[in-house]
Amino acid sequence: MNKVTEASFYRTYFAFGGLFLSITLAVAAFILFNSDIQREQLILAIFIYVFFILSLTISFILLLKKKITSVIKAIDGIIDNAINRENSKCISYEETSLSALENKMYRFVSMSKATTAAIDEERNKIKSLISDISHQTKTPIANILLYSELLLDRSTINQEERELAEGIRVQSEKFKWLIESLVKMSRLEVGIISANKALLPVFQTISRSIGAVFSEAEKKNIQIHVSCREDIKACHDSKWSSEAITNILENGIKYTAAAGRIDVTVKQYEIFTEIAISDTGIGIREDEITSIFKRFYRSKDVSQYEGVGIGLYLSREIIASQGGYIKVKSQISKGSVFSVFLPNT
Repeated sequence: MNKVTEASFYRTYFAFGGLFLSITLAVAAFILFNSDIQREQLILAIFIYVFFILSLTISFILLLKKKITSVIKAIDGIIDNAINRENSKCISYEETSLSALENKMYRFVSMSKATTAAIDEERNKIKSLISDISHQTKTPIANILLYSELLLDRSTINQEERELAEGIRVQSEKFKWLIESLVKMSRLEVGIISANKALLPVFQTISRSIGAVFSEAEKKNIQIHVSCREDIKACHDSKWSSEAITNILENGIKYTAAAGRIDVTVKQYEIFTEIAISDTGIGIREDEITSIFKRFYRSKDVSQYEGVGIGLYLSREIIASQGGYIKVKSQISKGSVFSVFLPNT
């Protein structure tokens, strides 16, 4: 970039300015010092003047454009190096504005690379920590569940002991779910998990989600109705999208009274496919709709229900990682509608 220096711009300005001034003075002198100039000669002089001025202007614009293009290409090259994480070395240290800009760009690249390296190192540490937590807690939780099942299978156990063993089993299941959810959340945040998107039928993904919550819905006699053509496809990861939809369905079942209803309706638009999940539950306050997707957020209206406020956060992160989004509409005591939008391409 230093080949086009600040001084070269000044030289261009002075050169063209001098030519313009010289031509103008020459034409003015010709007219002033020729008192008997004829009309035809005057018109010719003006025509020649206009011709030279236009030529000069066009030449100035073309040369200036060439110099500016050269500068832009040089800056573009530096930015490309930054994007591609290539090594960048400063060419020179000339005391010009352009050179100063170049040096600042290189310093910025170096600082960005150092910051990126630190972030990558921190991410690797978090990945290792998450893997350790997942591995170290899996066996103890599995053993607790196994021991509680063995206690419940004993014929000599009395009623009080059976209730205690059942309590251990239930709480262990909750603890297992909590650990798994925290691990998934952490993996999503640090980028360990990536969605493998493909153009897949939406109906199959919804069916998998309903299968995961069917027993809970049956216990409360909640009917789940699906309206979806089998030929509708969207670009998504079926496994992770299914988990996101499952979390929304679980919330719908949890906050809907017995003998309620959940409707899953699918509509395909030009860019997105909408999966609308509506329930007849308790609803969400309007001022809380923007907060329900936050980590560990729990409304004061649902304090009597079990939960830690992770499910909807995970759903939003999973769908967002696939280029989609979630919208919510709700009315207190009438129910909620969670609309999941998945991209078509």
